Amino acid sequence: MLSNRDIMERMKHFQVSGLSMAIIENGKLSRVEEFGLCEEGGSSPINHQTMFNACSISKFVTALIVLKLVEQSIVDLDEDVNDKLISWKVPSCHLTSIHKVTLRKLLSHQSGIQDPDHSFGDYDSSQGVPTMLDLLEGKTAYCPEPAMISNVPGTAFHYSDTGYCVIQQVIEDVTSKTFPKVAQELIFKPLGMKYSSYICEMWGENEINFACGHNKYGNVIDNKYCIYPYPSAAGLWSTASDLAQLTIEILDASQDRGKLGISQNTINEIITSQGWVANVRGLMFEC
Repeated sequence: MLSNRDIMERMKHFQVSGLSMAIIENGKLSRVEEFGLCEEGGSSPINHQTMFNACSISKFVTALIVLKLVEQSIVDLDEDVNDKLISWKVPSCHLTSIHKVTLRKLLSHQSGIQDPDHSFGDYDSSQGVPTMLDLLEGKTAYCPEPAMISNVPGTAFHYSDTGYCVIQQVIEDVTSKTFPKVAQELIFKPLGMKYSSYICEMWGENEINFACGHNKYGNVIDNKYCIYPYPSAAGLWSTASDLAQLTIEILDASQDRGKLGISQNTINEIITSQGWVANVRGLMFEC
């Protein structure tokens, strides 16, 4: 285990202004430590309430929401998502006549949906916060092309933020609630994740407990914060200790003792999927 002195030296070497670290031992959160500052050149230290942009670890929360809805028999991993979508439908074509787009395929980035080049950048105040419908219909600069099937679902892996936007639309359509509200009710509250939220814009007083974004040279990025206005794909802001609770929940659920009520069988149904494994590994590393 690195000493605090070693960690500070590595931070200096890689020009990292601040970090938070959570350590899980024997399935329990054993230690949380914070180092450095929220902003290079600033005076606010990282503390246990400082929230970082979790970026694509957001997909892990989205997957847990889906598994919870599976347990409640609200959705099925292998049904055609168009059977549940109300606000928008996956465009039908000859490729979907071979295999349908399902939640299992969307979760594992094998739905046949590919992201347009240079899409899903960070928040642009001139564009505002897009709706999922506008994103899926290609009506915003964030995703300038409508979602479409590029290859037979289930036959190829293409990492896709668009696919997770489809999942968000499914979740909102079947629950008649906003995605952040569903995440709060089904995941954050039961797991005691007090410092996790979806932020699409920042305003003055809200900035105090958020870590700024920095480039690879250690300089604060333009507009200070890297915000992605697509909650299900990349919009989560959280702390190391809160993210650790997600890992612990999967460890516990795999033994039928999780707090969310997701069974071992349901976990086993999805845990070997290519995209799911990538997200689990990323979560454990970032925690």
